[in-house]
Amino acid sequence: MSLILHTPTLPARGMALYPFILIKDKSDATNRRLLNHERIHLRQQLEMLVLPFYIFYLGEYGWHRLRGLPHHQAYMAISFEKEAYDREYESDYLRRRRFWGFWKYL
Repeated sequence: MSLILHTPTLPARGMALYPFILIKDKSDATNRRLLNHERIHLRQQLEMLVLPFYIFYLGEYGWHRLRGLPHHQAYMAISFEKEAYDREYESDYLRRRRFWGFWKYL
């Protein structure tokens, strides 16, 4: 279980900041797809011992921006996001996910 915090000023619909899931709208507290997406990020963060996750995440985003991708495309090219978007509809994904499952999305 994760601690869900309502954060109305959040610049995105949802965000995972270990150990919290931040949501912009209270109604998303029951959005299974969104919560599963963010829980996948929490698992990624835990596997990478949290701080290295953020460094790698920002580094990957920066690399894609340097390659000339616009913001949204650079964001969608991040391996962590690829995994989370690809598997967000699979409610049992975290039970069967392999360690460092994002690796195949690099």
